[in-house]
This record gives sequence, C-alpha cells and structure tokens, in this order.
Amino acid sequence: MDRRIEESELIINPDGSVFHLHLKPGEIAQNIILVGDPGRVETVASYFETIDIKRQNREFVSVTGSYKGTKFTVVATGIGTDNIDIVINELDALVNVDFNTRFVKEEKTTLNFVRIGTSGSLQKDLSVDSCLLSTKAIGFDGLLNFYANRNEVTDINFEQAFKSELDWSHYLASPYVVEASQTLLDKFSENNFEQGVTISAPGFYGPQGRVIRLPLADADINEKISNFRFDDERITNYEMECSAIYGLSKLLGHNAATVCAIIANRKAGTYSKDYKPVIFDLIKKVLDSLAQ
Repeated sequence: MDRRIEESELIINPDGSVFHLHLKPGEIAQNIILVGDPGRVETVASYFETIDIKRQNREFVSVTGSYKGTKFTVVATGIGTDNIDIVINELDALVNVDFNTRFVKEEKTTLNFVRIGTSGSLQKDLSVDSCLLSTKAIGFDGLLNFYANRNEVTDINFEQAFKSELDWSHYLASPYVVEASQTLLDKFSENNFEQGVTISAPGFYGPQGRVIRLPLADADINEKISNFRFDDERITNYEMECSAIYGLSKLLGHNAATVCAIIANRKAGTYSKDYKPVIFDLIKKVLDSLAQ
C-alpha cells in the first residue's frame, strides 16, 4: 500500500497510542490471546511471570507480559465481530504501519491470534465442559463481505452448499467460511481438543436460535445447522467472534485459532455447573503450546 494513511482513517491519540486500544507501537507481543470478557484478562495475566504493560479504554483491556520466557499480550475484545474489526485492525497497525510517516511498512510482522472463549454446542455428543478447537468459522455477521479479496481467503464451495441446504434468506448477510491457521492447529494438536466448524453469530438470542418473546424467522434453523454436512465436516458450536478473527487475520497475513470451553449443549438442553476450572485449564494449555 504505497499511500499515506490519512488521520481520519487511522486515528492516533496525542500520546502516540492507537485510537481504541490505547496501545503504542512496541507494546504488544507476537503472541496475542483474545478474550471477550475484560475480567478474563487478569485471569490470563495471572499466569505471566512478569507484567510489562497494562492498558484500558472502554471494554478494551490489555496486558503484556511473559510466560515461560515467551512474550504474550492478552486483549479483551468485548462481544461481537464489530469489536473484532477494531481490535484486529488496530493490532495489525501497531506492527505494520509506521505511526510517524503513516505509511505501511515494507517488512510485515505476522501475529498469532488465539481466542479463548466460551461457546454453546450444536451436537449432542459434544458435552459441556469439553474444549473445542475451531478448524473453520462461519460468519453470520457479514463483516468480511465489506473487504476486498474476501473470496481469496474463504471456502466458497462450503458457503454455497450451506446457503443452498438451509435455503438461506436474502434478507440475511451472506455467510462466509474461513479456515483456522494450520500453523496454530499444529501447535495445539498435542492437547487433543475436540475439533469442529464454528458459527459466529451477530447476536446471542435470535441469531443463535433462542426464543424468549420474539419468534424466529426460521424456527428450524438450529436443527438444520446441526444436520448439515459438507464432505466429512459438521457444524459444532455457536459463539460470536471467531469468524472475524479468522477472516481479517487471513487477509492481513496473520495466524489465528479459537479454542472455546463448551458451557452449554443446545441439543441436550444442558449447562455447565461450573466452567471456571475448565477455562483455567484451557488457558494454561494454550499458553504452554505457544511458549514452546
């Protein structure tokens, strides 16, 4: 990109930090743990042996430190792919844009993004308190469709088969399907996590097939999703951020993976009695895998 990025496009605060995250170039690690809950940042950081940087602005809480000699940054994204659009773009800018000249650097830095979160299972055999590694993500949010070259990083055949079988409404955003980074999948292989295809929904209630007072446009959508197969792949779970992390990371040249604790089984109607120990164990496994 041989152009100067205007002040209105990349907003830099008076102290030299990026607009939303309030982080400055040089303050983040190559390994970045993404969590939705700002309170979970301290949980992840409690495993660090050293703490170098702490920042907070709105829901965007971040800590940079070291674990087993490897530098990590943990960032709270808040809920939803709209927040992921902010977080991934600003973290990329911190390493790949010169804040003084406002030009993209010739030599790019590749970041490792790993989301640690919670999720609801769409398959009866995927029990609560298990952990699932998302090999692919399906975005119901439409975010990636705003960016050029989305077809170069998506699984078009999967998308077409999914829309056809579910008779996808033209009123909804067109789903996009993006694979996780094979580099990170290989790093996590030793943990024997469950694996599957994850849907990122643009809401917690209707978009995930929940009914309280408002009926759904498609009352059978979750049954259709659970029954869908593409080759030997099935859709295993719902959450709200994974697809944007995968899509933007692919377009920007970064690695991304998501591991979620399954805290609810939508098919069985069950919910975890206490998923916190599962999250603690999951955090340690992810940090250990990346610190090798």
